[in-house]
Amino acid sequence: MIQDIYPSRLDNSFTYLSPDDGDHLLYFDESGRLLSKAENGALFFTAGAKDGESVYLFSVDDKRYFLSFAKPDEIPEGFGFRTIRELRDSCTGKEVFIAFTAFHLWKWYADNKFCGKCGGKLSCDKTERALVCRDCGGKIYPRINPAVIVGVIKGDCLLITRYRRGYAHNALVAGFTEIGETLEQTVEREVMEETGVKVKNIRYCKSQPWGMAQDILMGFFCEADGDVEIRMDESELKYAEWVKREDIVLQPNNFSLTNEMMRVFRDNEI
Repeated sequence: MIQDIYPSRLDNSFTYLSPDDGDHLLYFDESGRLLSKAENGALFFTAGAKDGESVYLFSVDDKRYFLSFAKPDEIPEGFGFRTIRELRDSCTGKEVFIAFTAFHLWKWYADNKFCGKCGGKLSCDKTERALVCRDCGGKIYPRINPAVIVGVIKGDCLLITRYRRGYAHNALVAGFTEIGETLEQTVEREVMEETGVKVKNIRYCKSQPWGMAQDILMGFFCEADGDVEIRMDESELKYAEWVKREDIVLQPNNFSLTNEMMRVFRDNEI
């Protein structure tokens, strides 16, 4: 999956630092496109210190990554602004995870300029990953959205879906946890809302950070309970069918928890 970058390691502990010449300085435009270079499936970022406002994001091995709030003085040859989805579809390697994680933090900084309580200007805290209101002292921490990915099983078949908009490849039922819900209740509700199928025997699989949508994804497998007729929510999906193991078509890359769950079912590893 996208976070599986071993033997490299993400260090997301916060430190108040300024960039040096050997550090990577990441630039996003107003629509969230990252200044980068994609070449033969590899992804490259801009490097070098720059005077101006920036914040330390994280390190991977001995490389430090900073987010710049300024515009680049010039765009290096071969570099351009690309969406996170474009990078996901065209690149491989740990740099895609770096781009996703940087986007997650960029989105939080971009969405929080002023205090929601008093309207004061927010600034970066120097002791922890937080934004602080200069007027009332309130703090805002990074937002992480909990969501579930659900593999619904009926005998030797898995419930495969495709979204009506956005990602075009095979997927599983998915959705965000609502206020007051347990994760298991989210599983039950999302499967029922999207496909009309009732489920039982819900069990946890594994989790995944997904910076593209500022999510923490939690995967679950479960069995269809009783009536297995699919009544698809056509506003959300354009396809929902019971698919036999041997007929499951995986996504074109191995980044997502969804794809791993489809693969382990297809290969009879659960």
